[in-house]
Amino acid sequence: MTASDQLKNWFTSSKYKYPDIAKPDVLRAFQMFKDLRPTLDTFVFNDGNNKELVSLDGTIPVKYKGNIYNIPICIWLLDTHPYNAPIVYVKPTSTMQIKPGRYVDPNGKINLPYLLTWRFPQSDLNGLLMVLTIQFGEEPPVFSKLSTRHPTQQPTPTNAYTPDQSENSWSASTATNPAINHPPYPTGQSSHHTQTVSGTSTVTEEHIKLSLLSAVEETLKRRLKETFAQAQAEMDTLYKTQNDLQKGRECLERMVKSLEQERDEVEKNMSILKEKNAELKEALNKMENQGELKIDEAVVTTAPLYRQLLNAFAEEQALEDAIYYLGEALRRNVVDIDIFLKQVRELSWRQFMLRAIIQKCREKAGLPALT
Repeated sequence: MTASDQLKNWFTSSKYKYPDIAKPDVLRAFQMFKDLRPTLDTFVFNDGNNKELVSLDGTIPVKYKGNIYNIPICIWLLDTHPYNAPIVYVKPTSTMQIKPGRYVDPNGKINLPYLLTWRFPQSDLNGLLMVLTIQFGEEPPVFSKLSTRHPTQQPTPTNAYTPDQSENSWSASTATNPAINHPPYPTGQSSHHTQTVSGTSTVTEEHIKLSLLSAVEETLKRRLKETFAQAQAEMDTLYKTQNDLQKGRECLERMVKSLEQERDEVEKNMSILKEKNAELKEALNKMENQGELKIDEAVVTTAPLYRQLLNAFAEEQALEDAIYYLGEALRRNVVDIDIFLKQVRELSWRQFMLRAIIQKCREKAGLPALT
């Protein structure tokens, strides 16, 4: 089974949420760091819960004081990888001991700023491993245990950590580079100034060359860290800009959708208005072709009872107008008071009778009574 197929099976069986993204990230890391191999094991969290996770187990090469050391590590990939940072541990062999530092606790857990600010796709496994090699080159996380048999002698270099190999796993490197001896940092005067050769204190041209190379190497490491930090800050700024642009795009899409809905509504209302306008023109044409309109024949009732109701209502309204204009005539001294009172009495009596007829007709027709 190929490594790609093995990873695909593990990501599927362990219910990883983004297997199609997580697998290429792991494979890219293996291309650069060939001493790592994938495993599937149970990880126990701090709260006691456990989960079956894929891990990358093996060593990464670290240059320290001119020597290459293979530092054993284990990287646990969460089921939301690569959108959440992995959990990284230093995994010393039986001949090594953890050296706690700024980013390594006594249990070997690594807490780099790169992990704390993890954000995919700006952060990935390759970037993490490169940062680890730089950081471990400045502050090694392990050192060799002192031998109890020869306490007065300096411990001899140990072989590089080589993970166990199995039939279906990738073989790790069997390099025999030395592990870092205690103490990992030089003490006293720096070797850049004086070195002892064959029991003398003579500084040779070779020593000066090595010192210059070491100084250049430290400078390059420092500049690489600065460049990496600057690039990370720029990526964070770009990521924030991308989020702002995405929010702006979503807002614009909502506005465009709303405008399209309003446009459709306006077009629909315009269509209705055109139809009503056409109907109105057609009605006007018919009226023009019919000649003189007779008002009395314009309204036709469907039954004699409704005709009686209509006539009574029309006459009652006419009487109402007549009484009003009699009042106006009295106010302007056009009629005498006696004539006014006589006409109003007659009209009011007729109006009362018509209203009684209207009420009866409405009751017969099943219409509500007038208030």
